[in-house]
Amino acid sequence: MSGLGDLLLPDVIFPRAKWQGRKQVLAEMSEAMAKATGLDPRAVLEGVHERERLGATGVGEGVAIPHARLPGLTRVVGGFARLVEPADFEALDERRADLIFMLLAPADAGADHLRALARVSRNFRHESLREGLRRAQTTEAVLEILCPDKFTDAA
Repeated sequence: MSGLGDLLLPDVIFPRAKWQGRKQVLAEMSEAMAKATGLDPRAVLEGVHERERLGATGVGEGVAIPHARLPGLTRVVGGFARLVEPADFEALDERRADLIFMLLAPADAGADHLRALARVSRNFRHESLREGLRRAQTTEAVLEILCPDKFTDAA
């Protein structure tokens, strides 16, 4: 399992988010992603909402990967939140999502965007990763789980 350290923005990690419902989750995550990337918060939220209208981003097992392609980005970036109260992201397994990984990509990043989505999805298929994130109480604990390569290199 490869880490997500090259995607994850350290300022967009919320280990115990108390947001209520998908609408608030997307608004808060979009705001944080916009702030970390210098993008317009409204543009980020509109891009994410546009993608949500095309189809649900709940992937099952309590995981959702809302995403959008936006002008103004130079690389694919992500943010993570664990919700205290799961939200409905319309997953096929009908399970509400408590693990949210938002992914934003440059408008012209077709293949890179798809590769990043696939990598996030692969990582979150591991039950040990999901359970570890559900136990994580701090940003540092989340980083150790999602970016293990950065922690093993430092040791």
